[in-house]
Amino acid sequence: MTDTLPPQVASPVAEDTAGSPKKLARSLGVVGGTLLTLSCVTPASSLFVIVPDLFNSLGTFTLMSIVIGTVICVAVAFCYSELGTLVPSAGGEYAMVGTLAGKFTGWLVFIQSLIVVMIVPSIIAMGTADYLEPIIHLDPKWAGAAVMLAATVAGLLDLRANAWITGVFLVLEVIACAVVAFLGFGHSERGVSSLLHGAVSNGAGGSTGVGFAAVLTAMGTALFVTQGFSTAIYLSEELENPRKNVARTVLWTLGLSTAVIVIPVAAITLGAPDLTALTSGDVSQLVIGWSNSGVGTFISLCIALAIINAGIVMVIQNSRVLFASGRDKAWPEPVNRAFGNLNKFSAPWISTLAVGVPGAVLCFVPQSTLINITGVAVAALYLLVAVGALFSRRAHHKDAAAWRQPLWPALPVLVIVALAYTLTQLDHTALWWTLGITAAASLYWALYLRPRPETRWVITLPEDERV
Repeated sequence: MTDTLPPQVASPVAEDTAGSPKKLARSLGVVGGTLLTLSCVTPASSLFVIVPDLFNSLGTFTLMSIVIGTVICVAVAFCYSELGTLVPSAGGEYAMVGTLAGKFTGWLVFIQSLIVVMIVPSIIAMGTADYLEPIIHLDPKWAGAAVMLAATVAGLLDLRANAWITGVFLVLEVIACAVVAFLGFGHSERGVSSLLHGAVSNGAGGSTGVGFAAVLTAMGTALFVTQGFSTAIYLSEELENPRKNVARTVLWTLGLSTAVIVIPVAAITLGAPDLTALTSGDVSQLVIGWSNSGVGTFISLCIALAIINAGIVMVIQNSRVLFASGRDKAWPEPVNRAFGNLNKFSAPWISTLAVGVPGAVLCFVPQSTLINITGVAVAALYLLVAVGALFSRRAHHKDAAAWRQPLWPALPVLVIVALAYTLTQLDHTALWWTLGITAAASLYWALYLRPRPETRWVITLPEDERV
């Protein structure tokens, strides 16, 4: 816990030396960074792919679970904003926590983030087939794999071009969410008080009450709904003036994405004709019932585009994690060099392929399994980031130029307590899978990384020319 780095150490790979990874170009402002980050949250994909699982299990309590998850995420976002301005690295969480709280803690964070970045794009991509159904029938697994491969190709292009591409897609998905909200509120079947009384269809025309314990059990999925706000951290090496713009991007993204998701969820809950329709979580059918098949087809196409958009941004984000891990010598040297290679668009192309191709393969794993494992990894990741935030004001970090979160250290402590309890309530099979992966990674640390402290897992920070 003592092997930390000063907050402004220049990376030796920042220079264009032979055989070393080049540093990423600072080409994004707040608008571009927010577009990419909001696209990674991809509100429409979360609303139409992840939220239906919450409707299935929580019914009218779905909104409450998302609101509680968002409150936790606000405190987590404060931690991200402070640490991201102290440590603006493409390594994201592991660079932040590893710099502040020690290399092994950083390694544990890296493993959780790696689980998330490898699985989440596949989960979202598999939702494509459901929303292309009005036009063409596709197998969800093959459709998801195709989306992942297309997103990988897009991820190899110039980042600024991708920011505008994803921005156009983002407008379409926000329009889709707005239409759903308008139709839902316009066809309200129940009062606002129903949002405070949990009920779900029992499958036989009746209803079953939903307790607060069920909300806690689903909290991993609820946290997953707005999870992408952390993308700003991964893009911090490519953001102009990161000490100022990282916090802005994180907080703006969380606020906007929450609004785009929460408002339609409330509308769907109030406007569903009965609990059976609400519990089914089939938003396309609800839209058709509120309007007509033409509007339903338009919404479905917007959602499909949103999913493709999410895939592009997630591949971009996640490739930066592998790029940074290669720069920080997490692997045998040939792998490190490969992950650090940049193409003519300054994109880490091998890292991009290493994310996209396995992501296509994961589309053939049951979606429910992937969602449960991701929920555990996200909760563990946020918990460890909060632990890192407790170290953000000690020694030389205390007076460093950075955005500072309010109510420190109370907020990080509350996040740690809340998420530690949440982990005990999540799916046990997913917990064991995540624990097994973490144990294997810890063994790799003990046998390979730890004995080579000078040449392996050397967490470096890029030269920040605007500090």
